[in-house]
Amino acid sequence: GAEQREKQYRAHRGFGDRRGGVISARTYFYADEAKCDQHMETFLRCIDASGGSSENGFSAIKLTALGRPQFLLQFSEVLVKWRRFFHQMAAEQGQAGRAALEMKLEAEKLQEALANLGIATKAESQHWFTGENRGMSGTVDLLDWNSLIDSRTKLSKLLLVPNMQTGQLEPLLSRFTEEEDLQMKRMLQRMDVLAKRATEKGVRLMVDAEQSYFQPAISRLTLEMQRRFNRDRAIIFNTYQCYLKEAYDNVTVDVELSRREGWHFGTKLVRGAYMEQERERAAQIGYEDPINPTYEKTNEMYHRCLDYILEEIKHSRKANVMVASHNEDTVKFTLRRMKELGIHPLEKKVCFGQLLGMCDHITFPLGE
Repeated sequence: GAEQREKQYRAHRGFGDRRGGVISARTYFYADEAKCDQHMETFLRCIDASGGSSENGFSAIKLTALGRPQFLLQFSEVLVKWRRFFHQMAAEQGQAGRAALEMKLEAEKLQEALANLGIATKAESQHWFTGENRGMSGTVDLLDWNSLIDSRTKLSKLLLVPNMQTGQLEPLLSRFTEEEDLQMKRMLQRMDVLAKRATEKGVRLMVDAEQSYFQPAISRLTLEMQRRFNRDRAIIFNTYQCYLKEAYDNVTVDVELSRREGWHFGTKLVRGAYMEQERERAAQIGYEDPINPTYEKTNEMYHRCLDYILEEIKHSRKANVMVASHNEDTVKFTLRRMKELGIHPLEKKVCFGQLLGMCDHITFPLGE
């Protein structure tokens, strides 16, 4: 029931106006499906304009403009609970505190745990882990675990989340009305239309990051578009907010997935635009502040994530990054690491994005 939901992923009337404390990011509110269609048409015109004015241009979209944000809130709750369920089982196998990709559950112990919780018989869960490469090593990592949602999710009908009190997998979105189910499908259809137009026009489509309680769903839906459209080159770019404590884990998990599945990883790295609102909401509602405690910690996180992606570019040439920073030290850091790693600017694997009036004044010697 609603009373059992994670506090961060509940709708709260006091924070219904998401503009509070936000002065640097566009906020969309759901009016009706016709308004979402208007937003899609606007985005399509932007894609056309970008494709007609430059080669390999960019266009940015927000998913809260394309559908009902309540769906993003509920889907984020599913994804977070599913991931925390994995971490809880990892802790029971003595792996608490490890990095996300270093946690590897022993498949047999996992199957026993699922059987003891009444979630699935050993025979049923054994079938879950017999897909291509999934659990073949005798262990199950976070990507294997996440793929269970892939194979079990058919929009609202099969979207399941574990209830730790009952030990059962429950269909979270079954409470959606028929109209709400249609709203969810229309959001996915609008995303598909935009991604196809971007591919046709040779435009790279950036999906903006938004508030942390929407972001798990936004990232997951963006990842699904990347799987489909980033086979030959990076068309769809996800956005990672490096003021979030979990930013590095999110980047490394998604890069590893792109490696395993063979598509091009595309990302925009930002520090973040919702800090004051996020902290106020966490304090008032009573959940852990998702933001790094200091500016210095956020800088460290940004450079750590950026360096990981630059290393991936060096090794695979199948990653692309937009350094969306107004910080002079970050730009200099990027240029230095590109030189050290042998990443030439003409490869167009690294690009820089600043907003006029927000960037620091930067000068470099000729040729640098």
